[in-house]
Amino acid sequence: MLQERIEGKWLAAFRRVFALNGIGKGTKVAIISETQSRPVLIQLSELAAYDLGAEFLMIQMPTPPQTAPVPVKSTGTSWAIAGNRAVIEALKLVKVVVDCTVEGLIHAPEWPEIEEAGTRLLVITNEHPEILERTEPKAADAERVRIGIQMLKEANEMRVTSAAGTDLVIDLKDAPCGGTPGFGTHPGAVAHWPGGLCLAFPGKNAVNGRIVMDVGDMNLTFKTCLTSRIDFTIEDDFVTAIKGDGIDALHFREYMEAWEDRNAYGISHVGWGVNPGARWVSAAMYDKRDMQAVEFRALAGSFLWSTGANQYAGRYTLGHFDLPMRNCTIALDGRIVVDKGVLQGALAL
Repeated sequence: MLQERIEGKWLAAFRRVFALNGIGKGTKVAIISETQSRPVLIQLSELAAYDLGAEFLMIQMPTPPQTAPVPVKSTGTSWAIAGNRAVIEALKLVKVVVDCTVEGLIHAPEWPEIEEAGTRLLVITNEHPEILERTEPKAADAERVRIGIQMLKEANEMRVTSAAGTDLVIDLKDAPCGGTPGFGTHPGAVAHWPGGLCLAFPGKNAVNGRIVMDVGDMNLTFKTCLTSRIDFTIEDDFVTAIKGDGIDALHFREYMEAWEDRNAYGISHVGWGVNPGARWVSAAMYDKRDMQAVEFRALAGSFLWSTGANQYAGRYTLGHFDLPMRNCTIALDGRIVVDKGVLQGALAL
């Protein structure tokens, strides 16, 4: 376990990232956290906001009770606001919410109303500051993310293949697309640190085929690298079969079954990472409590797919997996943008 104390280098990184997110002298900022938040992240946020001359307030909510049938991790859905009108109204009155909640507010039920008021969101994911330092968003990252999102918006079809046996076809027509380099300055912008992700949310009856997760691929929700293969069948957006004899497939099946909710088997989003600071080997270097594992969503050249809620397809559930994969080839309308895990063309590092 690394020491979680204020380090000058971490404070400097927070100041740089806050500045990239348009936080400066007089910017109205709310730093929101909960009782189970990582204290050092709150402290670094407070000091950075102060140093930059922001007009900030700090809100801490009690971490809500655990009500799900299994542990819930890395969903991007914090329930800490709990519909509290005073908190919602306060967040609507500031320019930027610095989000230090454990799971983050990106998919929180209260966020759409707050976003509609023009408030921007910067999610400081629940990582040890050393991880945030290494994956610090940089201004140069924005163009690669912008190009990737534009590619997704213009494509009709994504096809993902791999030597392990993956062959997945995704209809992208009218699919909402997005992502973040880790910063944004327009009203309603949503950013998270680590950033560097290009995503699409397929609509109904849009995803079909086979996904074979291989040894070394990531189960981000469990914060583990696979030691055995898992073979998924996807039919009309839903996982209909999970094959595999190893502990990875066993745990996956049992976690899914515990929800007793068909929507937990639905496809949420698909995309790829472009963050040059993210590294696969990091999973071997940190204890689970040191990381939220968001770094692995943004691994450059990875294929990321997710199960669970997809509001654009009308599916809602807390059952959720983020699943980054190595060595995949991603083609948009036949044009290869990732070749065996390596970014191509304008996306190349």
